[in-house]
Amino acid sequence: MTNRSLVTTFILTGLPHAPELDMLLFGIFLVIYVLTVVGNLLILLVITVDPRLHTPMYYLLSNLSFIDMWFSTVTVPKMLMTLVSPEGSPISFPSCVAQLYSFHFLGSTECFLYTIMAYDRFLAISHPLRYASMMSGRTCAILATTTWLSGSVHSAVQTTLTFRLPFCGPNQIQHYFCDAPPILKLACADTSANELVIFVNIGVVASGCFLLIVLSYVSIVHSILKICTSEGRWRAFQTCASHCTVVLCFFGPGVFIYLRPGSKEAMDRIVAVFYTVMTPLLNPVVYTLRNKEVKKALLAFKDKVVHSQSK
Repeated sequence: MTNRSLVTTFILTGLPHAPELDMLLFGIFLVIYVLTVVGNLLILLVITVDPRLHTPMYYLLSNLSFIDMWFSTVTVPKMLMTLVSPEGSPISFPSCVAQLYSFHFLGSTECFLYTIMAYDRFLAISHPLRYASMMSGRTCAILATTTWLSGSVHSAVQTTLTFRLPFCGPNQIQHYFCDAPPILKLACADTSANELVIFVNIGVVASGCFLLIVLSYVSIVHSILKICTSEGRWRAFQTCASHCTVVLCFFGPGVFIYLRPGSKEAMDRIVAVFYTVMTPLLNPVVYTLRNKEVKKALLAFKDKVVHSQSK
């Protein structure tokens, strides 16, 4: 894959910003990263130890928390290194390959998982009497496993097509992590075929998942309108609005970066912050920490920890 490549190390240039903002941005993104990891890890622990949360919805949410924790870890530490290194952060060729694979693996898996989660909510709200049989533990596990396998295949295609090209000239990646579009600009070969595959591959996956999510939520809204009490309708609408906000924060920037003709490097890097930094932080708040059942489980978990420490 790298036989014809002379480049052994790439340089990540980071986010476009004024040098005097280095420490401020470093502090902000470090706090966001710590909150993201701690928040998602806490949710994973609570869902694991509390039997009341051993349901399909929370099983899928635990998968989402696991993905978000690592999705952020794949990109943010390198971003932080670019902020403390004025000349950019070096990354070896193999590490760049691993980062691109991990990024697209976790990103595409999350894309598929959002679709499964929307389908799960559709079944729970539109078919409550048949929900338990339609979304059994076995079915839920099969769906989740399929998302991970599909994500790995999707990422393998992207990574192989990107790094089979020769790299023999400039080695500065105009980004804060290794991603296909900025890397293709450094290749010493025609990349039009790669760009077409990226457009089709990501386009089919993203647009297909988004369409299924939209259809699920349209059906959910239709079912919500049948709820008798206005309070019940309002609560359901609030939940759907929160979920849709996170989905848009994830899909919107991806469509902007991968599915438009041409590329503005500075804008792409800024837009990428939304789904690499902000969405993993929003997910614990929107999907779980606003949930009464999770709040009760968190309080019970805290009481257990305090009680064990007092012994």
